[in-house]
Amino acid sequence: MSMLLLVVPARWAPVWRAPLADIVPDLIVRVEGQDDYASGDVDYVLTFRPPHGLLTTLPNLKAVFSLGAGVDGILADPDYPRHVPLVRFVDRTLSREMAQYCVMQVLMHYRMQRVFDRAQSEHKWRQALLPKRAEDTRIGILGLGEIGTLTAERLRDLDFNVAGWSRTRREVRGVQSFAGEDELAAFLNRSDILICLLPLTPETRGILDAKLFAQLPEDAFVINVARGGHLVDDDLIAAIDSGHLSGATLDVFHTEPLPETHPFWSHPKITVTPHIAAISEPRVAAQYLADRIALFEQGEGLDNIVDPERGY
Repeated sequence: MSMLLLVVPARWAPVWRAPLADIVPDLIVRVEGQDDYASGDVDYVLTFRPPHGLLTTLPNLKAVFSLGAGVDGILADPDYPRHVPLVRFVDRTLSREMAQYCVMQVLMHYRMQRVFDRAQSEHKWRQALLPKRAEDTRIGILGLGEIGTLTAERLRDLDFNVAGWSRTRREVRGVQSFAGEDELAAFLNRSDILICLLPLTPETRGILDAKLFAQLPEDAFVINVARGGHLVDDDLIAAIDSGHLSGATLDVFHTEPLPETHPFWSHPKITVTPHIAAISEPRVAAQYLADRIALFEQGEGLDNIVDPERGY
């Protein structure tokens, strides 16, 4: 009988433990920091951001499963055992929710909803024409992975002019593809609304900085739903306050929860949401894990394995 070590904040343990017990009753589940266990008995780990060094204390560890699509919280551990497969969580529902969030934020900006929200709070009837047609509004998506591709398709179908940038060339019908460092500047120059959906790697950390913002068109709008580590906070505020950027929507931050004193909370042109663009559904994640453990125990290979050197 295999043992799974659940490494999550204490308040989340019951949320994940219950569906695991229901879906894989033969799997022994232990919660790090709550249950006693012998390190040599642990076969699998389910986690999002484990304490540094913990995984190296598990000598018989067979695989690590991420609770979300991103794995930067796991690979942040400098002692991560590179010989142990790291499996990222892939779920169409999660991707769809991320795409929904991005579309919602694009439309709120494009249709000037925040302007009308302010007018309502002031009891003012304020009508306004849209600044340009959807076909003339250029959206750029940083990262054309599964979520980025789905987001691009959704926005394309709403008649926006959509392009994506990725490390290698991608083919998405009706979406212009830019690839590599040599084409980044051209991609940024044509992005009136920029959506960051990149994985967080050493190469992409801090990519949303003053240099990048300066390459966006005047009045460009930024949406970050990837990771807080992509953004240089002070550079964003400076770019907005200078008038070069028209604003931003942020769902991810360097420190979460976002500290009460952080200037993002009170900035009139920044919208903050509490990392809720998409949240892994426990039963779906439990089934995902159960299916892969069952196949792995039968000698099958694991899918969606992360390359630790690339970070995705």
